[in-house]
Amino acid sequence: MAKQNLLIVDDERHFCEFVRKVAADLNFNVSVTCRAKEFQECYESAQPDVVVLDVIMPDTDGVELVQWLAERGYTGKTIVVTGFNLSYADATKSLGAARGLMSITTLSKPVRLKALREALQ
Repeated sequence: MAKQNLLIVDDERHFCEFVRKVAADLNFNVSVTCRAKEFQECYESAQPDVVVLDVIMPDTDGVELVQWLAERGYTGKTIVVTGFNLSYADATKSLGAARGLMSITTLSKPVRLKALREALQ
């Protein structure tokens, strides 16, 4: 089975490392970014099958990135995470679905290992 590609964007480095380790154990190729601009620059070369993105970040939020992904015709799985009220992630999920993103899962921080593994598989 070919490895899937995962692209992460979250301004919390410890969370990125947690996701990276879990995904690597599930046989993913993982690219980690901490800013939206890095994410956008890395997107083409990473060719992600799965994207993990934080809703609340300092420069560009997850809502804008979901719109950006939809504009590019992204067809992979999107996992939206938030450490704030889960309604932020739910609203981002609704927007993504309205824009044509097909597979969106929401998770609330702190994310449990089992929930992350299930979302990635």
